[in-house]
Amino acid sequence: MTEELLEQRKKSMLALVEDPTYVPMKLKELAMLLNIPREQRDELKEVMDALVAEGKVGLSKRGKYGKPEAFSLVGTFSGTAKGFGFVTIEGMPEDIFIPADKTGEAMHGDRVQIVASTARPGRRAEGAVVRVLEHANATLVGYYQKNKSFGFVVPDNQKIGTDIFIPQGKDMGAVTGHKVVVRITDYGGERRNPEGVVTEIIGHVNDPGTDILSIVKAYGLPEEYPDEVMKQVSRIPDEVLPEDMAGRRDIRDWQMVTIDGEDAKDLDDAITISREEFGYRLGVHIADVTNYVPEGSPLDQEALKRGTSVYLVDRVIPMLPHKLSNGICSLNAGTDRLALSCIMDIDPQGRVIGHEIAETLVRVDRRMTYTAVNAIVTDRDEAVMAEYEEFVEMFDLMKELADILREKRTKRGSIDFDFPETKIILDEKGKPIEIKPYERNAATKIIEDFMLMANETIAEDYFWQELPFVYRTHDNPDPEKMKRLGVFINNFGYSIRTQNGEVHPKELQKLLNKIEGTEEEALISRLTLRSMKQAKYMPVCTGHFGLAAKYYTHFTSPIRRYPDLQIHRIIKENLRGGLTDRRIAHYDKILTGVTIQCSATERRAEEAERETIKLKKCEYMTKRIGEVFEGVISGVTTWGFYVELPNTVEGLVRVNELRDDYYLFDEEHMELRGELGRKSYKLGQKIRVAVSGTDRLTRTIDFVPAEDELSGEA
Repeated sequence: MTEELLEQRKKSMLALVEDPTYVPMKLKELAMLLNIPREQRDELKEVMDALVAEGKVGLSKRGKYGKPEAFSLVGTFSGTAKGFGFVTIEGMPEDIFIPADKTGEAMHGDRVQIVASTARPGRRAEGAVVRVLEHANATLVGYYQKNKSFGFVVPDNQKIGTDIFIPQGKDMGAVTGHKVVVRITDYGGERRNPEGVVTEIIGHVNDPGTDILSIVKAYGLPEEYPDEVMKQVSRIPDEVLPEDMAGRRDIRDWQMVTIDGEDAKDLDDAITISREEFGYRLGVHIADVTNYVPEGSPLDQEALKRGTSVYLVDRVIPMLPHKLSNGICSLNAGTDRLALSCIMDIDPQGRVIGHEIAETLVRVDRRMTYTAVNAIVTDRDEAVMAEYEEFVEMFDLMKELADILREKRTKRGSIDFDFPETKIILDEKGKPIEIKPYERNAATKIIEDFMLMANETIAEDYFWQELPFVYRTHDNPDPEKMKRLGVFINNFGYSIRTQNGEVHPKELQKLLNKIEGTEEEALISRLTLRSMKQAKYMPVCTGHFGLAAKYYTHFTSPIRRYPDLQIHRIIKENLRGGLTDRRIAHYDKILTGVTIQCSATERRAEEAERETIKLKKCEYMTKRIGEVFEGVISGVTTWGFYVELPNTVEGLVRVNELRDDYYLFDEEHMELRGELGRKSYKLGQKIRVAVSGTDRLTRTIDFVPAEDELSGEA
């Protein structure tokens, strides 16, 4: 069949399929309808398959041809820098590949309707976007480039695989090098770029602070508070009023401390502890934020919208205004404050044998830092112990109980990922001057242990009361991911036991214990973490896999997390005479929406925090091009291997930089092996690398093997 004849027949068949009276039918039925003899049906199939490939006709699993929407699927489009993408459809094990010329006007994150071909053996199913149901990106942040009569914006988000065209007069006077916010007015199509209007100039790419502010804008992180919120805040007192103290349990005479980082300003948890005949009485006292944030008020609505405080490298974007977070709601030493307390009686085996939840009036005696407490309980620093002489006995008792609680949690299978966090030191202009790992110490673990205990106690209490509540849940890992992890760790001589595809958290805990102190520890720990599901907020209690806990919630940080604020409101209402049927119905109605919103804002905050860290790491290494560092291979792929340095910076050694041999990727052993067999690069292997380049746009760092590595002298 000639090209011209094929096009003619495609037009006529398309007209037939698009006729309102047409019903989907198989090739044989279609041929009979059109009186096409058996010997010419191959030509008909060629025509129909061509229309299916173009996305103009849909083909069902049963072989029926019809309008694309008749057999369409709905999912979320994930774009790539190269223009093609993938669509994730709930319930389908694999994403559907969308070629660059079949993406239509879809952009990363959009909810789309697609038609897909049946996957061939060994190949992924392919599809075409029929229409965009919901656009995810009304605005974008990017780098502006000016031409004579127009401009265009290169999006910061690498998954947006196209530039945005800016017509003349729609650029607000932006010049090349400006970072801008652009509102999309036309999403374009297969042969034309999206079009937009510049709505804000963030600053020049070289101006201090523009880089972080671009991320703030890109993630839609709210900075300023609406006027009605600030009006409400202005009416909040600076000190606790006598009427707010009424009816509360006054525990201001209990010895009480806060323990936080040196630079923390929102102090929302305080600790009391005493030795008793039955063991220990531990008090976890949390700032009563709800006293100042009434349900449904402008302040409450804004807190829910934000969901969480966001901790970026150079700034904090708080959930609540500073007058609350650093003032009346912060448990500052020497001031009267309102709290919601969980007071637990714990036996010598670490079991909670009784507890009380109460609205309290507290006064913190001393604001302690993790550094000072660690100097007392670990280093036994005489000078520090003398400075805090009246509290030393208290801290020793804390350490004693925390060790018991941690051991009890470990026995049941709680998984402890002890990763060093990244600490980035900036100068006054926001330039990174030092990057180092921020290790947990005995003091941070004490607070962690006590907060976990309070969260579990509160969650179990409200679960058995059968009241509406917000739980922190962590589902069991996907069996297929666990299977892949098992295959991978076999390369290092480790194994995990599974039953019917399910794994107990104790098995992963055992694995982490075995690899402790080994070269592959960081690598296997990260891969284990990536094999697990993300924790989320839910109005039902389904347990927490990572903590091996049946009951878990977030109670301890209402200044910076909305879920904690929400459950404080429920707890207080219950303490003050019980929840009525009307209020139970109210909470049942709103909590699903609250938990979805809080889980989404948590993801957004985590991603923004990661991006600012990557950005500053990239900026830091830009000034170290040519310098040599020793690191560990943290990932191996077909295109090269990743190396992590002791300061947590990670970069890529591209395979084309390995010029001493032709290297092939061995997926089973996760290594790049030279064909001549002289050398291989494996996970966990130590290596010396030189910094060869950085890309601040993609926030990536490139390494090359150091000269002594290539010569074999290392």
